[in-house]
Amino acid sequence: METARETTFRNPILANGADPWMYRHTDGHYYFMVTAGNRLEVFKSRSMSRIAEGERKVVWLPPASGMNSKNLWAPEIHYLKGKWYIYFTANDGGGDDTRRIYVLENDNDDPLDGQWIERGAVNTEFAGLDGSVLEHQGKLIFMYAGYGHYPAYGSAIYAAEMENPWTLKGENVLLTKPEYEWEQQGGMAINEGPCFLKRFGKVFLIYSASTCWSDDYALGMLSAPEHSDLLNPSSWSKSETPVFRKSVKNGIFGPGHNSFTVSPDGTEDWIVYHAIPESGGGSEKRGTHIQKFGWSEEGEPDFGVPASLDTDLPVASGDE
Repeated sequence: METARETTFRNPILANGADPWMYRHTDGHYYFMVTAGNRLEVFKSRSMSRIAEGERKVVWLPPASGMNSKNLWAPEIHYLKGKWYIYFTANDGGGDDTRRIYVLENDNDDPLDGQWIERGAVNTEFAGLDGSVLEHQGKLIFMYAGYGHYPAYGSAIYAAEMENPWTLKGENVLLTKPEYEWEQQGGMAINEGPCFLKRFGKVFLIYSASTCWSDDYALGMLSAPEHSDLLNPSSWSKSETPVFRKSVKNGIFGPGHNSFTVSPDGTEDWIVYHAIPESGGGSEKRGTHIQKFGWSEEGEPDFGVPASLDTDLPVASGDE
């Protein structure tokens, strides 16, 4: 049961919550997923800050055989073309070369009910992880972190058009690879975890850089004009510096692998991310954090700095 409404909250909203994905649907509910390792679980609530206290259900368990069914990572729930889809990463228990992105489909109005049907692995050109979908100008564009360029770097962000929510068509286009020092911290050069914002005539691709267990895991950003060809790498401009990074002063390290949502009344933009509460804490201590963000005069997102664990933050506007 959810508790009575409060006017403030503190991070983390979920202590064990890596790779958080939060989506606000037209039914007024937030749907939320994090990496659980051996299962896919969906949280449901009308409150963003108290979603961990809301309804929750394990909606899918991997089969004993027949597909890669180990190490379930980075699940995302999307509503596309009138149906629910979950994208998640899995492997066979071995190395990165067996890691694929899988899709489940559910046509029930409530994703906690109905039947989740396996649609198999997305036919990406490279083994990889962190699949996400951008619905844009009547098309579905799939982006993911693809492997295959060792030892130069571990993963890079690729994009391809979708024929349907589980099938790609055409080339897998490289949009960003690790090239700056801040993208190469923690022993590997990594770009991963793509997600998107659309505002002020632009599309923003926010991604995570460096290793997730590093203090210096951070967010980078690409931007493109809204009406440009998003599958053309030349459409995108890349920030030379992180747009969201650790705060030693606030005691928050490794912020990244984020998603975006809005307040219940739709007036505020919020970033949802995982972070580590102490230097050197590693990936095992990642918890889910949320905070409101604004926009610069140039029309770019301004995420500020990660809020400390002892900061009382106002709940989202319209939160019940």
